Amino acid sequence: MSGAIHRPDPRPEDAGMSEPRTPRHFAAILFLVYLALLVWLVMWKFETPWIGNDFDRQIKLVPFIAAGAFGASRPLEVLANVVIFVPFGVYLALLAPSWPWWRTALVAAAASTGLEIGQYAFAVGSTDVTDVIVNAGGALVGFALASRTRRMRRTQGRLGADDLARARIVRLCTIGTVVALAVTAVVVASPLQFTPADTGPLMHERVRGG
Repeated sequence: MSGAIHRPDPRPEDAGMSEPRTPRHFAAILFLVYLALLVWLVMWKFETPWIGNDFDRQIKLVPFIAAGAFGASRPLEVLANVVIFVPFGVYLALLAPSWPWWRTALVAAAASTGLEIGQYAFAVGSTDVTDVIVNAGGALVGFALASRTRRMRRTQGRLGADDLARARIVRLCTIGTVVALAVTAVVVASPLQFTPADTGPLMHERVRGG
C-alpha cells in the first residue's frame, strides 16, 4: 500500500477564482483609453485641441425636430452618436455587472451631458439635447449586448461560464480599442480635416489674422 496521499484535483471554480480580477482590471484600462478617445472625438473631431469664440456657441434644447435656427437631426449623425456610446455600455456591464439598466443610462447621460457642456464651454461645437438622448440609448445597447452574452454562457451550464464570457468580451473590447487607436493615428497623420470650413483652429487663425 503506497504511503502517498491522494489529493483531489482542485475544482474548476476554485482554480479560476482569481481569474476574474485580471479581465476586470484590464477592462478598466481599456475603458480609460476609450474615454480619452471619446472626449477627443466629440470635442475636437481628432484634431488639435483648440478653443473657439463666443459666436461659435450654440444650444439646441428641442431634440430631433427642427426648432428655431436649428434643423432636424440628421439620421446619420443620430446613428453615429448611438454607435460611439455602445462601448460605454459594454464597459459598464463588465466593470459593474450588478448595475440595473437605468443606472447605466443615467451614467451615460451624465457623461454625455458633460461632453455637451464642454463643447459649449470651449465653443467647439453645438450643444444638442438630442446627443444626450441617443448617447444614453447607445450605452444601453452595449449594456444589453454584454449582459445577454453573459446570460447565454450561463444557460449553457458550464462552470465558470460568466468568467469566460467576461474574458471574451474583454478580448473583443481589446481588439476594438486597438483598431480605434490605429484609426486615430491614421486620421491624425492624414491631411484630412473633419470640421466644417467655417469652424476649427484654421478658421480662427484667419479671423485673428484679418
